[in-house]
Amino acid sequence: MRVAGFDIQALVSGDQAQCFEAFYTSGSNGTGPAPHCHPWDETFFVMKGPVVFGVGDQEHPIEAGTLLHVPGGERHWWRFEVEGEFLAFTSGKEAAAMYRDLATVPADAPKTDYRAVALRHGQEARPEG
Repeated sequence: MRVAGFDIQALVSGDQAQCFEAFYTSGSNGTGPAPHCHPWDETFFVMKGPVVFGVGDQEHPIEAGTLLHVPGGERHWWRFEVEGEFLAFTSGKEAAAMYRDLATVPADAPKTDYRAVALRHGQEARPEG
C-alpha cells in the first residue's frame, strides 16, 4: 500500500492474529507521517536507515538493528532520512484497516483528507506543543 509517499505491506493483519499486527514499511528521503498518536502500542525494528523518530518532544535518529517501542497514546512520528526500511508491530487490530483506507487517498490530496481517514480509526493529529 502506498501512503503519503511511503510503502506499507501488512505481514500479519488483525484478521490473521488475535491481538497484534505486523508491517514492513519502506520509503525514501523525507517521507513519513505527521506527528500523531493512537490507542495502540507500536514497536519498530529498523532494518535499513537511519530513520528519524520523534517521540514526545524528542527526536532520535535510529540506526539499523535498533528496536524502538512507542506506547499507545504517546505522540510520535518518523521520517526516512535516506532510503530506509523497518518492521512495525502494533497491538490491537486497527492499524491494517487504517492503512488500507489511507492508501485510497490520492497522493496529491490535502492533508485534511488523510487526517479524516486516520480519525475514523482512532488516530489523532498531535502537532508540537
